[in-house]
Parts: sequence; structure tokens; C-alpha cells
Amino acid sequence: MAAKQEKAAKLTPLGAKFRGVQPQSAYTTDLFWQAFKESIRKFDPRAEIRNPVMFVVWLGSLVTLALTIEPDLFGPSSASRIYNGAVTIILVLTVWFANYAEALAEGRGKAKAVALRRTRSELVGIRMTEDGGQETVPARNLRKGDIVRVEKDQLMPADGEVISGAAFVNESAITGESAPVLKEAGTDMFSSVVAGTSVISDWLLIRVTNNPGDTFLDRMIHLVEGARRQKTPNEVALTVLLSILTLIFVIVVATMGPVATYLQARINVADLVALLVALIPTTIGALLSAIGIAAIDRTMRFNVLAMSGKAVEAAGDVQTLILDKTGTITTGDREANDFLAVAGCRQKDIIQAAYLASFFDTTPEGRSVVSCSIARGAEPMSGLERAKGLDFSAQTRMSGVDLPDGRVIRKGAVSAVVQHVADRFRGSPPADLQAIADGVSQNGATPLAVSVDGDILGIVELADTLKPGIRERIAQLRKMAIRTIMVTGDNPVTALAIATEAGVDEFVAEVNPEEKLNLVRREQSEGRMVAMTGDGTNDAPALAQADVGLAMHSGTSAAKEAANLVDLDSDPTKLTDLVAIGRQMLITRGALTTFSIANDVAKYFAIIPAMFIVALPGLVALNVMGLASPRSAVLSALIFNALIIPLLIPLALRGVQFRVETAENLFSRNLWIYGVGGLIAPFIGIKLIDLVIAPLI
Repeated sequence: MAAKQEKAAKLTPLGAKFRGVQPQSAYTTDLFWQAFKESIRKFDPRAEIRNPVMFVVWLGSLVTLALTIEPDLFGPSSASRIYNGAVTIILVLTVWFANYAEALAEGRGKAKAVALRRTRSELVGIRMTEDGGQETVPARNLRKGDIVRVEKDQLMPADGEVISGAAFVNESAITGESAPVLKEAGTDMFSSVVAGTSVISDWLLIRVTNNPGDTFLDRMIHLVEGARRQKTPNEVALTVLLSILTLIFVIVVATMGPVATYLQARINVADLVALLVALIPTTIGALLSAIGIAAIDRTMRFNVLAMSGKAVEAAGDVQTLILDKTGTITTGDREANDFLAVAGCRQKDIIQAAYLASFFDTTPEGRSVVSCSIARGAEPMSGLERAKGLDFSAQTRMSGVDLPDGRVIRKGAVSAVVQHVADRFRGSPPADLQAIADGVSQNGATPLAVSVDGDILGIVELADTLKPGIRERIAQLRKMAIRTIMVTGDNPVTALAIATEAGVDEFVAEVNPEEKLNLVRREQSEGRMVAMTGDGTNDAPALAQADVGLAMHSGTSAAKEAANLVDLDSDPTKLTDLVAIGRQMLITRGALTTFSIANDVAKYFAIIPAMFIVALPGLVALNVMGLASPRSAVLSALIFNALIIPLLIPLALRGVQFRVETAENLFSRNLWIYGVGGLIAPFIGIKLIDLVIAPLI
């Protein structure tokens, strides 16, 4: 926990993470080479047809290839084989650049999948047999419910729950975090273990929770290599729009033949294909898939596993964030902070009594009370092995001890201890007990009462501290117009203190799992996109219902199964980064769509005059770029159309810079940069290309 707190305290500010700078090691030479080979395989028509815009370009390249072989295939033509061949090469490069953009976006995930698959193939486990023996078996032979012992320096063979032992586990193979995590039985947050992680101290006895092929490691492999990636709703809608635009331009170009016949103008079929490619939105069509894949990859680099692209996109539209308090806003491990005696009692007496009452309490809170009381002067007592210990339970809400000398000592919830004193000793609480307990609650801490033989001596204060950085992140969420709601099972007084300290907008106290679920549904019924973070089994229903469910990797298997995002660092403040990644993806998609449509205007001024200038000499007025000849105009427009795709690949993979500002400002800024810029850049680019190629034609 201390390691996680230290890491959270060093979180990079939001703005620094999204400055559009790609880490130097993000893309390696090997990755570029693998992407090249994959881009060649993507020329398969079964792969190309998934992208309607680029499929049209792919078909166009086949037509011009046929014309390269036989220029008069569709009738008399003035175009030479060299000209048709040049058009074919440019169209093939256009398709290849689109394939390469997608392959490069997929490459990092596939590289990580190879490493994870290698880890999985090496796993073996020591399975406990019914007769008490042990047998070493490959991980693929382990089944749900098997009991496995994992010793120091061994890899975890399967997902499971710790049922015995305590050990530090290195989860860097899964999370990338080198700091070991303490795993032990009896804790909700840190009893879950994952296949592929390694035990670096002591030993653990685990119960396997998944069958082979369905482990967290298997799901990571499928997800990071994109095998289960589906298009997001926004991406589907944009694909439909691009398909409709493409169909419209196919119809428009198809009518050019009859128009040319009427005007007694001879049009080369290769020029018609070039016009079609120039008219359809090839730039965004080529980069659309890469933008979505890159967004999922960015979440992975923040150590968040996205179960689908839809979850990342939805994060960009979140309006309400519901945070579970314990383990999410606070560290989750309440620690003894102070001992407050009632009137007439000495503090050293309550310290000693709290030590004895917690001696048999195996919960983290109980151990904390023992440690704190010893630090405050509690004296170890001999003969406790003959005492009768009472471990803490949810039913009694108390722990304690019955000593050999007859003393009965209890520690627990104030109401539980008061009831114990009344039932067993016919006693009543001190007059100032409730005031002390209320004061502790108002400070955001948890009060525990301590009694000896029916006399309540005072209160132990358990402090539940905020996770480092949570207040600053919540303030950032507010700047993004995201409302935060804290949910907790604590009483309203304690909840108010924590909510005030954390800076959340609202809180709901004393909630159960059903009420968390109803809260998510209520927000959704009012038209809001809802995100939920949590780590416990009681959070699972709400995580499943939320539009964005972010589960902590340190949480239970039920929480991780229900969520559509898993934070491998177990850092709930990271949701601000997820929102930024989601919004960055939407902004990038919109910006490149605007650029793609805007830069088509220059192509119209290049190709249309070139096709009809002989029949309609007046069209020379549209040659505003002063292109040298009809053929150089067509080739220049096609070359620019092809080159702009690889030039924009880094932007598609990195994403347009995201800033925390209003939607109106973002729209205005991107319209000027990518709208006006997309309108001007092609005029300059096509003219420069024409100056280079005109002497060669």
C-alpha cells in the first residue's frame, strides 16, 4: 500500500501527459518492420472491404492496372501505359499508407500480446491432492476450484483467491509496476492474484477461480492484440457517413462519361478513377481505424486495460463520476490514530485495554490498534495463550478477549459495545461517550469504543486517509464539467467529513450494493453518461450498469469481471486521464474529418479543369494554381492525396492535443487549424508537386 501511495503521489499532472509528445521508445525498428509486413497482408480484399472508402480506392487501382496493360480496354484512349501505370502506383500507395497506419496502430498491442503469450506457455503449478500430497502440472491442466501452492520465486499459474499465507507478489508482468504488492487471505482488496505474476517472498495457497483459456492473462492477450475490438458507435456512424459520401461520388463520377460524350470531350477512364479518389474522403477513411486503435493503446500505456473501444469513447462523454469511498477515495486501510478517554478514565488504561481487545483481531484495523497501542506505551501481557479471544466479525462488530483472571474486554463499533454493556452487565454508557464519538466522526474518522467488565473507557480513533492526489484530480474533473458523487457505507457525519476533504460535489452515505446500482440508473435516466469506479464485490452491479466501469486491479474478481476498464495500477484518480484520452480520440476524429473534407476542395480545382479544359476552354479560370498541364494536374492531386496520409499518421496515433476548455473553444480552435488549414495546405502542396513532376511528363 505504501508503494502505491508513493506512486500516486508522483502522478504527472494531467496537462503534462497530453502535450502530444510520443515517448522515444514507443515505436521501435522491429515494430515498423512488423507493421510493414502486416500492411502487405491487408491488401487481401477480405480485409480491405471492411473499410468502404479505401476499398473503392483498391478497386480503382485494379481498373487502372488493367488500363496499364491495355489502355484501350474501355474504348479509344489518349492515355499512355506510362501515365496509367503512374496513376496505378499512386493508388496502390494510397491504399498501402492506409493499411500501414492501421497496422502500426495495432503493432504495439500485438507485441505485448506475444510477450504475454510467452509468459502463459511457461506456467506450471503445484496442485494439492485430496490425500494431502502435491503434484506439478502445467497451468493448462488446472481447473476452477483447484488448490495450488505457490512458493517464493515461482510464477502464479492461474487466477485465484488467497486462502492461506501472506506474501509479496511482483505484478510487473501484468501491470508494469515494479513495486511488490502484499497478498494475503482475509482481505477484500488484496487476496486476488493473477496468472503470470511472481511470488518474491514466503508462500501462498490459492484457490483457482478460472478455467484455462479464461484467465485474466488470456483476456489481456485477446484485448491487447485487438482480436475482440469492435467499432465504437461514433466510429460506426462516421463509417456510415463516409460510405454514403463515397456512394454519392461514385454516382457523380459515373455520370461524367455521358456528360463528356455530350460535350464531345474524350475522358480517360484513369482520369475518372483519379477524380473519384480525389472526391471521396480518403484521408479520414484511411486513418479512422488507426485513431480508435491508438486510443486503446494509449489507455494501455497508462496501465489501463480497455475491454472495448466503446469504453474509451464513452469516457470522453462522461458527465457524472461515482466513486466508492473505501479503497478509491481513501486508502482503505483504516489505522489507529488516537485514544480518547471518557471523563474519569486515564488514557493509559484505554491504551492497554485496546491492546488486549485487539490481540486476537486479525483484521488490518485490529493489527493497527495493536501497533499503535504498543507505540503509545501498552505493555505486553503474559498468559494470553490461555485467554479466550474473540475475533472481529460483521455480526458482532466487536473483537475482544476473556482473560484468565475473569476480565471481559471488548472493542468495536460504539453502538455494538454499548449494547454489549447493557445486555451482559446491565450498564449504561458514560455521559460524554457520544460527544467524543461524534467529534471523531466529524473529523472523518471512525470511532471504536473500548470496555472492560461493562465500563466503557473511551474511544479509539481510526483514521481513513485520502489517497494522495485525489483532491487535485477531483478539481480537474470539475474543470471538465464532470460531477463527482462519493458513495459509502459510512454514517452521514463521517461521509460528510471525507466528502468535504476530498472536494466531491455530492455524497450518498449508508448505501448498499442495490442503492449504488439505483444511483447509476437514476443518473442515466436523466440523460447523463455515467462512470463508476470501485474495487469490491459490492461494487460489481454498479460497475456493470455504468457506461464506463473502472475496476481496480487490486480489487475482487467480481469487480474486474463487471467493469469494462481495469486499472492495473489501482489508482482511481487516473479516470481524469481516461476522460482526456476519450475526449482526445473524439477531437482527433473530428479534426481529421474536417481536414479530409476541406482538403478535397483543392483537388476539385486541380482535376475537374484538367478533364474538361479541352471541351470547355473557359474552365481555365478554375486553374487557380496555374498547374502546368492536365496530366500533371491529375498526378499532382493524386500524389498529394496519397502523401497526406503518412504525414498525418503520427497525429492519428498521438492524437490532437487535448486542453481543458469549453466545447465552443475546442470547436473554434480545431475549425481554424484543421478546417482552414485543410483548405489552404493542398493548394500549396499540389502546386509544389506540380512544379517537380511537370518537367518529367
